[in-house]
Amino acid sequence: MANRLTLYTTLGCHLCEQAKPHIFAALLHTDFILEEIDIANDEALVEKYGLLIPVLACQGRELNWPFEQQGVVGLLQPGGQQA
Repeated sequence: MANRLTLYTTLGCHLCEQAKPHIFAALLHTDFILEEIDIANDEALVEKYGLLIPVLACQGRELNWPFEQQGVVGLLQPGGQQA
């Protein structure tokens, strides 16, 4: 079973589009799969992430924008960084 990395995003988020190359590069040689969640479909997620997206979540930790590939790699590590 693959590990899951969650990207909180929404349609038309230009910062999310800027973040994706960093995410995809970090995932290239891993067994992680990326799950994108559109926060617009959930009022609680809009409240929590509306001004922060893109936000990555993995293993109970979160990484807020801005981030680069190395930050994503750190998030994927057990006990990795938290923003």
